[in-house]
Amino acid sequence: MYLYFVKAELSTPCGLPFRTVLTSYYKSKHFKCRTRDPFNDFTSPDQAILCNDSNQSMYCQLLAGLVHRHQVMRLGAVFASALLRAISFLERKWAQLCNDIRTGHLDLSIIDPACRSAMMSILSSPNPDLADEIESICSRPSWKGILCHLWPRAKYIEAVVTGSMAQYIPPLEYYSAGKLPLVCTMYASSECYFGVNLKPICDPAEVAFTLLPNMGYFEFLPLGENGALAMDIDEEEAVPNDRLVDLVNVKVGCYYELVVTTFSGLYRYRIGDVLQVTGFHNQAPQFRFICRRNVVLSVDNDKTNEEDLHRSITTAKKLLEPYNALLVEYTSYADTSSVPGHYVLFWEIQMVDSATSIDAKLLQECCVTVEEELDYVYRQCRSREKTIGPLEIRVVEPGTFEALMDLIISQGGSINQYKTPRCIKSSTALKLLNSHALASFSSPRDPKWIPLNG
Repeated sequence: MYLYFVKAELSTPCGLPFRTVLTSYYKSKHFKCRTRDPFNDFTSPDQAILCNDSNQSMYCQLLAGLVHRHQVMRLGAVFASALLRAISFLERKWAQLCNDIRTGHLDLSIIDPACRSAMMSILSSPNPDLADEIESICSRPSWKGILCHLWPRAKYIEAVVTGSMAQYIPPLEYYSAGKLPLVCTMYASSECYFGVNLKPICDPAEVAFTLLPNMGYFEFLPLGENGALAMDIDEEEAVPNDRLVDLVNVKVGCYYELVVTTFSGLYRYRIGDVLQVTGFHNQAPQFRFICRRNVVLSVDNDKTNEEDLHRSITTAKKLLEPYNALLVEYTSYADTSSVPGHYVLFWEIQMVDSATSIDAKLLQECCVTVEEELDYVYRQCRSREKTIGPLEIRVVEPGTFEALMDLIISQGGSINQYKTPRCIKSSTALKLLNSHALASFSSPRDPKWIPLNG
């Protein structure tokens, strides 16, 4: 039961079509006309995967997975976030899904003709016994281990759980009761296929990818000890030849940014991934994926860097100025404790004139303004895909960021080099910020998102 989804197919202003690489694959003959393989058979009908409405697609794919629950050997999605989103969807819709199985009729909310036709062939007859089994499992007070109970023959979960997706490992382990290994098999992007995990059953924290030298020509830009870019190299500029390291000359323990030349025509293209060398398989280096360069926030497919975050907050804080309020300091974190996850901003606001005040509506508008200044992918995930929840601003007490500085310095930071972190990773720092929160405000509406059609 692998849950796959397509995204909106768009076009440039001059009419050239473009879409994500996965959507392109699912819509190609390589996927739609593939030879049936009994070892790689999906519960989801192609019509459900290719449905442009993500809610209808999710409903049908989960329904098909439940109908075939005793045949399912593997669970998965491309990214761990998608699998958690499916579990959250199942929590809301399991009663409707059970009713469909019990009656043998598809819910009327599924209006896509191809989906209805495909699913009606799966719901060929009423199955009250199966519906009762699923209802008994889903109505339990705790959903710990729910994946093992619903799909008892499943052997593992396959999904990307490296980089920003590592934040979803604890909830996946909860829903599988720690009984299903989390398998991350490959390292790839839309530009190129990079490598494979030769130890797929290893602990997610130990995943290392062996580079496949025949996929392209790989070079590496050395980074600092913590993955920082050398000060004399601009983020976007071409890298001088003498700074690049060949594939066979990388050193174990060092950090690099991947640079690739591909068969399709990319020349010394900087992928933007920070990798750490962990060893070699024969002559091929093995890497651990650390993070995307300069990304501070990510919940799903979104990649918000510090510059984008700063620009959006700079625009939003102007709404405070007519009320004699100043944004003194800010930081952020990606809250994935609920599904869908969402961005949280901690704001320390100073009132210049004590006679004035700011109300909830103003801060809600600040939330919307920040979201509308973030990039196209974020707004698509928020407004169309619903894979990111409303942005939240938590207003903290005066002096909170001084307390944060004291905490970081007490842990070994230098007061001379201290800069407020724009994204919080430390649970201790997060606890401090939350303990000083005075109020919380969320976006009351989705940000504007318009498909880039010509």
